[in-house]
Amino acid sequence: MNLGLDNKVVIITGGAKGIGAAITRAFAAEGAVACIFGRNREEAAALVAEIVAKGGRAESHHCEMTDEAALRAAVAAVQAKHGRIDCVVNNAGINDGVGLRSPVAGFRASLENNIVQCFVLVQAALDALIASRGTIVNIGSKCSVTGQGGTSGYVAAKGAMNGLTREWAVDLAKHGIRVNCVLPAEVMTPQYARWISSRPDPQASLAEINRVIPLEQRMTTAEEIADTAVFVASPRSSHTTGQILYVDGGYVHFDRACTTKAST
Repeated sequence: MNLGLDNKVVIITGGAKGIGAAITRAFAAEGAVACIFGRNREEAAALVAEIVAKGGRAESHHCEMTDEAALRAAVAAVQAKHGRIDCVVNNAGINDGVGLRSPVAGFRASLENNIVQCFVLVQAALDALIASRGTIVNIGSKCSVTGQGGTSGYVAAKGAMNGLTREWAVDLAKHGIRVNCVLPAEVMTPQYARWISSRPDPQASLAEINRVIPLEQRMTTAEEIADTAVFVASPRSSHTTGQILYVDGGYVHFDRACTTKAST
């Protein structure tokens, strides 16, 4: 299916690894210009080289997402180079474990890392998005609706992301800008793999997680998140806005007693 994304200029924050890298690859595969924002200079360069070697288009804009001046400068650089911005993907963030007993300064920092930078980026790109009648795709977390325990900062930020998805969809509809949120649950990323490996029995922990995912008892892949993000950003999803899309194998909405097995 041709998603109609040829030559579209897309900013993907945290686009050098994990879910972000899968999103970067997916946009480039559809003919878009994938612009990686983030601090991972070497990983971003390697991904850009990989995409270019395959005939795609990608570039890296090195910036610390919580540095407002640097973030605005990176947006201006994309606009100056390409003359347009068609999509912003707010993917960068970290489940930092800032809980109720953490210092208040840590809570504030968590909000800066996980939601304030999203506001700054959209604000910086807003005029360009209005000009292109572009799209915004937020990458959320199941924690925003299920809770997790011990991570008040991240959950507060991701809850705010759900709210801003709806607020921005309403606010920007008059400009033809669509805003949606793709909400993963259990996805095997490098960060998740490090957490699993820290468990007393990593294999047992992974088996238990898989057991409670109703569809096929497996984790969602980063590519499955990316495919949804790219589709919802495309003209093929032209009347979808303000939606929170759960790509999680039924993790959030199915009864925990569900143990449906794949047909044999």
